[in-house]
Amino acid sequence: QVKLVESGGGSVQAGGSLRLSCTASGRTKNNLHLGWFRQALGKEREFIAMITWNGRNTDYANSVKGRFTISRDNGQNTVYLQMNSLKPEDTAVYYCAGSEVLAIPLPYEFDHWGQGTQVTVSS
Repeated sequence: QVKLVESGGGSVQAGGSLRLSCTASGRTKNNLHLGWFRQALGKEREFIAMITWNGRNTDYANSVKGRFTISRDNGQNTVYLQMNSLKPEDTAVYYCAGSEVLAIPLPYEFDHWGQGTQVTVSS
């Protein structure tokens, strides 16, 4: 069973930056791709970014391209989400997610979830 634990959320003013971290533990059948999703109040959970197990491939939602950067440190079993130029509309609970599919995962193929961390951006 894979366990994902996020940290680094908080409150920031618009234009500011935050870095989220997520540490993975437990056993997996295959290599673990990692991603970030978010859910704003009253909205559905949406895909934000993902990075393959070896770090060779990344993908981002259009809404965060150029502002957010996903990276990982496999030695620390940790994935990061650097968030710059934050906007009030980035306010949400951010979830770390994992996928063990053999190919590059699609958003619906993430099936391991962390507990979430709140990010609040004020104007």
